[in-house]
Order: sequence, then C-alpha cells, then structure tokens
Amino acid sequence: MMVRLDKLTYGAILILIIIGSLIFLKDILVPFVLAVIAWLIVVEVRSTIGGIIGSEKHKIPMWIQNILASITIFVFIFLEVKVLSISMQNLSNSMVKYDDNLMMIEKQINDFFNIDITSHFNKMVGDFNFTTLLKNVLSSVTGLFGNTFTIVLYMIFLLFEEVAFGKKIEQIYPNKEEYDNAIAMIQKIGKTVSSYLTLKTLVSLLTGILSYVVLLLMGVEAPFFWASIIIYLNFIPTIGSLIATLFPAFFTIIQFGEFSAGLIVLLAVGAIQVVVGNLIEPKIMGNSLNISGLVVLLALSFWGSIWGVWGMILSVPITVLMIIIFAEFDSTRAVAILLSENGIVEARKKDC
Repeated sequence: MMVRLDKLTYGAILILIIIGSLIFLKDILVPFVLAVIAWLIVVEVRSTIGGIIGSEKHKIPMWIQNILASITIFVFIFLEVKVLSISMQNLSNSMVKYDDNLMMIEKQINDFFNIDITSHFNKMVGDFNFTTLLKNVLSSVTGLFGNTFTIVLYMIFLLFEEVAFGKKIEQIYPNKEEYDNAIAMIQKIGKTVSSYLTLKTLVSLLTGILSYVVLLLMGVEAPFFWASIIIYLNFIPTIGSLIATLFPAFFTIIQFGEFSAGLIVLLAVGAIQVVVGNLIEPKIMGNSLNISGLVVLLALSFWGSIWGVWGMILSVPITVLMIIIFAEFDSTRAVAILLSENGIVEARKKDC
C-alpha cells in the first residue's frame, strides 16, 4: 500500500514539474512545436512535389525537394502576410468613424430597452472604446507573426537533422524489431498529424473563401482580413468556429450602424460553418483522429490556459501525438484508451 502511495506521489510531482516546465518554457516550446508542424507540412508538400515531377528512375534529390517545398510554403506565407498587412492597415486607418456608429447603436439599445446600457457596461468593464479594442485585436494578430524567424530557423535545422535522424534511431534501437517499431511509430505520428493539418487547412480555406464571398457581397470592409481570421480560428476546436462567426457579424453592425446587416452576416457565415463543419469536414476526415469529444474540450482548456491561442490551435495535434505514443507501451496504454474516442488503440511494441 505504501509503495503504491509513493508511486502516486512521485507521479503527481512529475506531472506538476512537467506542467510548470511547459508554462515556464512557453516562449521556447511554442515556436519549436510550430516548427515541427511546419516541418511535417514541408515533408507532405515535398512528397507531393516529388510524386508530380519525379519518377522511380530519376528521383529528385532530397535537398532539392526540401528547397522546392520550403519555397512553395514561404511564398504562400509571404503573400498571405502581405495582403493581410494591407487589409489591416486600411482597416486601422478607417477605425475612427466606427466610434460614432457605436454610440448610435448604444442609443438605439437604450431607447429600445429604456435603460442606460453605457453606464451599466462601464461599471462592469470600465471605459470602453471600440477603436482601442480593434487596435488591440490588430496588434494581437500582428504579434502572431512575431516568432516567424525563430520558427523558420528551427524548421531549417530540423530539415538538416532529418538526414541523420534514422541513424540516431538505429543507434538507440540496435535490435531490428525494436528499430522497425520505433520507425513505424514515428511515421504514424508524422502521417496522422500532417494528414490532419492538411485536411483541416483545406476545410478552413473552404470556409474562409465562402465567408469572403459573403462579406464581399455585403460590402464589409477588409473582407480578406476577416476571412483570414475565420480560417485561423477554425483551427481551434469547438469554440473557434463560433468566435469566427461572431467577430465579422459584430464588426458589420459597427460598420453599418444597423443590426439587420450584422444579422445577415451572422446567419450566412454561421450557415457556412454549420454545413462545412458538420457535413463536409466529417466526410473528409472520417474517424481517423480517434479522439473523444470530451478530451478535445479538456485539451482545448488545458493547452489554452498554459499556451494561450497557440495552445488552443495545437491542442488536437498534441493530443493525437500523445495517444499514439501512449498506445505503444503497456504502462501508458490505459491512458491512450481513455483519450481515444472508441477505446480502440493500436499498439506496436511492448515494454521491455
């Protein structure tokens, strides 16, 4: 009994140390995890490019494939950031006029409900200024690209390390069966995470493009900016799509000073989210992730609390990685079963 209590105590201490380290090393770990994901995407793009322009007899050297894949991704990111920056600048320059619309909306609410909503709101949150709020939102979005150089640097070194990685695994596992199991687990992690990110990106792009068309037709200012926000927020499970729907709808109300315009955007973008999220996405992704819905919510809350927005975005890939690794060992297999959706996990090797 005493031995069991000692194990529980040591386990609890170890968990606290891990959580403390995740919080303390946030500025180092988040860019590194993002670099690993970028590396997985490069590997996926690399294999696609190699399959298109290569052949069995004339295979393209790995370093050329890496360069082509990296250039493809960097060009896409550069164009995205460039257009997004222009949209944000235009939006920032025209923000002053929205304060008048906000005051008009407040007056309409006050007259309709016969209350002074401004004074009640200020008592709860203090003085509110929509221009300041929107500037803070724009600053936060700009800050998301602040670690780009660090992420790119990590990714480049990961590509360099990839060449020697197989040899290192071979030295760690001299037994051929153990080596094959380790390689199979690593390949499964890479394939599952990269497949999820690729499919999720396609689904998010579809949602963003359709939302962009709606916002453009409605005459909403900076539609590319709001469509980009919708794309990014769709990577956050469950609550991301809800927030992504509310943001442009609220902004539309402020821009036009009319609730009807905001309601139209809310219904149109919300309909897109429902159709894509509940009909198209399940058919594309299927049941491949094998994560419990409750676990997704718990992971979202946990990683969001220690790593903020990036933690929310990374919560699903990290949980997938945990399930795959935990399923490999008898001592942690029970945890993998609890995290899974249907209680069925694959194991490739036993504990030594």
